[in-house]
Amino acid sequence: MSQPVYSKQELIERLKEIRDKGWIQNRRKGNTGGIGNTLEDLLEIKENNLPIPNSAEWELKTHRKNNGSLTTLFHSEPSPRSLKIVPSILLPYYGWKHEKAGTKYPDSEMSFRQTINAVTRTDRGFCIVIDYDEEKILISFDPGKVSPKHKEWLTSVEERVGHIGELDIQPYWGFDDLFHTAGSKLLNCFYIDAEVKKEGDQEYYLYKDIYMLRKFSKQKFIKAIQNGIVLIDFDARTGHNHGTKFRIREDKIPILYEEVSMF
Repeated sequence: MSQPVYSKQELIERLKEIRDKGWIQNRRKGNTGGIGNTLEDLLEIKENNLPIPNSAEWELKTHRKNNGSLTTLFHSEPSPRSLKIVPSILLPYYGWKHEKAGTKYPDSEMSFRQTINAVTRTDRGFCIVIDYDEEKILISFDPGKVSPKHKEWLTSVEERVGHIGELDIQPYWGFDDLFHTAGSKLLNCFYIDAEVKKEGDQEYYLYKDIYMLRKFSKQKFIKAIQNGIVLIDFDARTGHNHGTKFRIREDKIPILYEEVSMF
């Protein structure tokens, strides 16, 4: 059977109908993404395929109400891109022994995993700095802010780098490049806030609040980074760089848009 085709208004009306049904049983039992998958089933759509005109400009996002867990907005490696700065600089010079080195991985396996924000430094001295003059988001390192528990690691950093201080080459993202990456993935979306309850081992969803989010905002995105709402997550080890992610708490997604309509 072919998928239905909705206009934006028809999709809103269909979502209202689903909301008015009340509690709906999870149709994907055992699937952690059941809340979104169940809604897709009810709309008779394929995953990540909104059947509306210009659907490439729209996404469907679901959120468990009162759940502030982190979600990935997009992946983006820092500049200078030609240096492959995460595997070539951060990992070998600022990394530490992987917790599974010598067991799952070789004994020499290193790790650089940090979730970094612009409000406070991590216990290894890293944070985000926003340079409005140069229009850049930078990663900064301050050895004076490293926790005493990482003293041995800090000594090894000084030995590997040859000195101790700010990063010689700071990873960065230009405002415009970052907005282009983010905007192409997050231009507009339907955002559904759902309540969740369990009866026995079965989940039920109440698709309660329906939002239409339009015009992803560069200014609001940069401000969210500045306020520690959007985080940068590095996840690299010697054998594999899992990619650098920009992440946000799911319930904060609407603040990134210029136009927020609730139905």
